[in-house]
Amino acid sequence: MPMYKVQPFGGGEVQIDLPTCMYRLPNVHQVPSQHQDGQESDPALQVLESRQEDILKRLYELKAAVDGLSKMIQTPDADLDVTDIIQADERAAPASNVADLDFILGKDYGALRDIVINANPSVPPLSLLILHSMLCERYRVLSTVHTHSSVSNIPEPLLKCFGDQVHKKSRQEYQLGFTLIWKDVPKPQMKFSIQNMCPIEGEGNIARFLFSLFGHSFNAVTATLIDSWVDTAIFQLREGSSKEKAAVLRALSTALGKSPWLVGNELTIADIISWCAIQQSGNSTAIPPNVQKWMKSCENLTSFKAALKLLK
Repeated sequence: MPMYKVQPFGGGEVQIDLPTCMYRLPNVHQVPSQHQDGQESDPALQVLESRQEDILKRLYELKAAVDGLSKMIQTPDADLDVTDIIQADERAAPASNVADLDFILGKDYGALRDIVINANPSVPPLSLLILHSMLCERYRVLSTVHTHSSVSNIPEPLLKCFGDQVHKKSRQEYQLGFTLIWKDVPKPQMKFSIQNMCPIEGEGNIARFLFSLFGHSFNAVTATLIDSWVDTAIFQLREGSSKEKAAVLRALSTALGKSPWLVGNELTIADIISWCAIQQSGNSTAIPPNVQKWMKSCENLTSFKAALKLLK
């Protein structure tokens, strides 16, 4: 039984017309070429719409191309053997030319472009001596050795690491100057424009710069492998723990089992730095046969003679 009843206010036959929306607005979703009133749309808007359609079409094409490539690759990048890529690049690449010294070092304007390196005699940078010998084979190099006041009692082999400094030519006849200063510095430093640049520090970085003067060109894969070997040799083989050194020697043995040099069929900065790191690491671990054979190949090159003299 209900508590109370309320009489209806309207009869059963009353019809009420309820609105379908709160308020109306003109339709903006119309045919691009015309407005509702029959007028043509803005030309600038048509250009934007056309550009959007072209961009979307190109995106769809790129997506289809990427999808197709993804189906072709069946193994992850870590499983790819780059030996074939390097060998193909060596067959296709032309012979290396002499680098444009004006482009790398800047115009000489009649003055000799001098590369000045500060190095600590307690840790001679063997790789820089090797690269100096290679530069002398390619360019006319004026080589000099000096001693800074911060060091004393420099051994005779270090003072004559460039041989007897007898210069029979004038400075204008040389293409490049190479000045080595034995100085008390924590790491090797290099400048080739004393007034206009900050020094390049670290034996690996200086070696990279000097090697660029030979004009070699490598693809991205080869260049990355070379840089990787340089860093590995310096930070793990020369400065790492005994376990790290042993792991690097195993990696060297594996790489040298596929090619005569670390990266491809030609000597690169990776071989020079790695050879020097082995010589300076004092590693007591047995050197694998592949590495021993490779080291002999390095030592048979004329450019390694200066470094070998310092090691005796």
